[in-house]
Amino acid sequence: MNWFEALIFGLVQGLTEFLPVSSDGHLEIVKYVFGGIEESFLFSIVVHGATVLSIITVFWREILRLSRGVMHFTMNDETDYALKLVVTTIPVAIVGFTLMDYVEGLYVADMTITGSFLLLSALFLTISHFVRKGTREITYGGALLMGIAQALAVLPGLSRSGTTISTGLMLGYRKEELTKFSFLMVVVPILGANLVKIITSKPGAVEVVIFPLIIAFITAFVTGYFACIWMIKIVNRGKLIWFAVYCAVLGLSLIFFWGK
Repeated sequence: MNWFEALIFGLVQGLTEFLPVSSDGHLEIVKYVFGGIEESFLFSIVVHGATVLSIITVFWREILRLSRGVMHFTMNDETDYALKLVVTTIPVAIVGFTLMDYVEGLYVADMTITGSFLLLSALFLTISHFVRKGTREITYGGALLMGIAQALAVLPGLSRSGTTISTGLMLGYRKEELTKFSFLMVVVPILGANLVKIITSKPGAVEVVIFPLIIAFITAFVTGYFACIWMIKIVNRGKLIWFAVYCAVLGLSLIFFWGK
């Protein structure tokens, strides 16, 4: 992968990881446009690491507050919140350890597959747009359902932020709290997935090309940081319907014009 391809991949990863349009789906489109180019093992770790760092940068005060509360080793508000985040990781961990080979088989730059799941993302976003504004606090049951939504989003074209936030809105949770929770709940799965890649990688599987990696990391981090902040404002203003329109138009275009 050269520096220009790394720039495009980093830009797409950082921007679409937080916006409800599916980062994996858009990366599949980029691979298709570039003729099936593949991400290397190390490249995948670098761009996802940049994504996590952007979340930590945006929410560092909240993460610090939660960490201090948990370290008291009592069932306080911070520990309760952290445990709900842990609950959300259960479904994605099950999928990761049992179905990942099947899921990875869908990542073949097939625009019909990607387009179909983008339409499903549009459906999630459309339904959540018409639900009544909620005032409920996030429960353990709701955290589990959001975790299931996150697990479904391993499919190319199904937006992680779109499905988790839409699920929370349909459950009647407060917008202001929901977006933060949705972003924080992705930190552990991404770090866990990268750790598994490191452990299971074969010796010599990492080919280090420093400059493209630096370009990808910086691009993914900067775009991810601003996309994260932007997404918080979008959810609070209730503007998700426009992303539903975008996903629907893009999905139909991929199926009818570039699908197999």
